Amino acid sequence: MAAHTPRTLGTPEGLGRTPGLRERKKRQTRDALVQAAHVLFLSQGFARTTVDEIASAVDVSQRTFFRYFANKDEVALAVMADAEDYFIECLRHRPAEETPLQALRASIVKAWRDLGKAQTPGPGSIRSALELLRIIEDTPALLAAHLRRVTDQERLVAQVLAEREGLDPAEDLRPVVLAAVFGGLLRAAHLSWTAEQEPAEPEGMVTVIERHFDQLGPALAGHWRP
Repeated sequence: MAAHTPRTLGTPEGLGRTPGLRERKKRQTRDALVQAAHVLFLSQGFARTTVDEIASAVDVSQRTFFRYFANKDEVALAVMADAEDYFIECLRHRPAEETPLQALRASIVKAWRDLGKAQTPGPGSIRSALELLRIIEDTPALLAAHLRRVTDQERLVAQVLAEREGLDPAEDLRPVVLAAVFGGLLRAAHLSWTAEQEPAEPEGMVTVIERHFDQLGPALAGHWRP
């Protein structure tokens, strides 16, 4: 997917309990580490950035860093991971009358638009998510870690679709197949955005994703030759 949505959204409707002071402070520290990491990754590259530099930028210890993230890959992928988790929650809450494909499309569009509500260039912003896509594609180790998570997400999407439709994915392969197609479509959309240099705004990415969805039916079932 596509990208991060602010953790304060809480639910797909943007509602959630008000966090306590301790939880807010922990979230602030986590987000500060993510933002500092992104600044360093963009200015000097992922490979040349160390955990110590990230922690120092936020004036915390390495030990504090490792309370939030297992390694440098994880902090780099934190924005995307949060976005993927939020997308899954959106999918779980889609109306039952929607077809699986309609639910997937509506969920990913909502996730990107909610992401655009972030008003600052921090770890919850659209620009952070789009910049991270470039970093991932340009960094083999990071791309490998990202693709592992994408594979895990495809399994989860298949599970959610199967639950929505009351199917056993071991017997009915449609949830697994559609989840794989959806994952491929999103990756193609992300790569297309990178190549086309769309504006760093949510509607720019939504336009790219919608264009890919519009071609899904003809690509799968239509005749390609004129």
